Amino acid sequence: MAKITFMGAGSTVFARNVLGDCMCTPSLRESEIALYDIDGKRLEESRIILDAINKNVNEGRAKISTYLGVENRKEALRGANFVVDAIQVGLYDPCTIIDFEVPKKFGLRQTIADTLGIGGIMRGLRTIPVLQDFADDMAEVCPDALFLNYTNPMGILAGYMQRYTPIKTIGLCHSVQVCSEGLLKSLGMEDKLEGRKELIAGINHMGWLLKIQDKDGNDLYPEIRRRAAEKNATEKHTDMVRFEYINRLGYYCTESSEHNAEYNCFFIKPNYPELIDRYNIPLDEYPRRCIAQIAGWEKERDDILNDGKITHERSHEYASYIMEAVTESKALQIGGNVINNGCIENLPADACVEVPCLINGNGIHPCHVGRLPVQLAAMNMTNINVQLLTIEAARTRKREAIYQAAMLDPHTAAQLSIDDIVKMCDELIDAHGDYMKMYK
Repeated sequence: MAKITFMGAGSTVFARNVLGDCMCTPSLRESEIALYDIDGKRLEESRIILDAINKNVNEGRAKISTYLGVENRKEALRGANFVVDAIQVGLYDPCTIIDFEVPKKFGLRQTIADTLGIGGIMRGLRTIPVLQDFADDMAEVCPDALFLNYTNPMGILAGYMQRYTPIKTIGLCHSVQVCSEGLLKSLGMEDKLEGRKELIAGINHMGWLLKIQDKDGNDLYPEIRRRAAEKNATEKHTDMVRFEYINRLGYYCTESSEHNAEYNCFFIKPNYPELIDRYNIPLDEYPRRCIAQIAGWEKERDDILNDGKITHERSHEYASYIMEAVTESKALQIGGNVINNGCIENLPADACVEVPCLINGNGIHPCHVGRLPVQLAAMNMTNINVQLLTIEAARTRKREAIYQAAMLDPHTAAQLSIDDIVKMCDELIDAHGDYMKMYK
């Protein structure tokens, strides 16, 4: 019987999906599930909902326990085989609000701010110390556990954990498995979905769809490029940034256009405000989503708790499939975030890359990809520079490295002077208070 510990179980919708998937998996149905969070109210709500799923789809076979607060963290982790991480240090209020509002004072606008940019840097810096605490506890009470990280900024967090802790870990994101399906559907090419073959590699949220073929081995990219160019020229839609990537770089990437709009210096430019409308870029999108999700969750929670009839079907999230493959010693291929070590030859060895990985009873085995097209490696490098410097700042606790990470962020550097970048970083660190006390 496996023990699965979920760190950040107050992320109820995500915990429900991942742990509900486990309850739908024969080899995991009788697992011991440990729910850990520092928010007692959300933790209890998750317990009630997962108990209902366990009863309704799993005949009560899983054993579910809750662990509240830092003082109970080791017990939540003790003896775990798998640890799932889905935390948000500082939550929407106050930290996400600060990550958006302080940069606005300097004229810097963002869309999501959880992966790169000044928002991603700050989120990474306040999250790494918490993950280091997790790793220290795991080294003591479950040293052989596999740590499945779903927390953003993925490249920064997974990169830090894999380089500076002894924990076995992989970073997971669902953008890989939905990438080509979403692209083909958006271009009216649904008939090419069945039996398609693809290769995706790069970095998290900027992994490249390098190859896509139909079931007979025919290259689909010529028709994709034609249709994408036509759609961007004739229709306003929500994926215009990535379609422009296809036009200018030749390839599509894994994460959404609202994310990728802020990963470069091309689209959000004060001197060219017309680009926001031209590419349909939703500035301040993440705060809007947070507000909507909080309100939506309140209603969903009440509906679930009132009738207790919640059920679940296994989703496409990787976590349960990885646990199943390890537990049953069966082969599985996923797209995972790992230290490069030569998987992509023209990216740094210590970068965190997103590549095909084989999972089996012996763990995680990243696959060699070779060289990316030069323009794609160059795009990735603009993001990797920021990730590596943010990791260095977290490791050394030096403000100079924070400044350097922000200075080399393509979106930030395109808009602000060096002096303003430094002032903005200082103001953000001060505004985050105890969440950033280690960098004062």
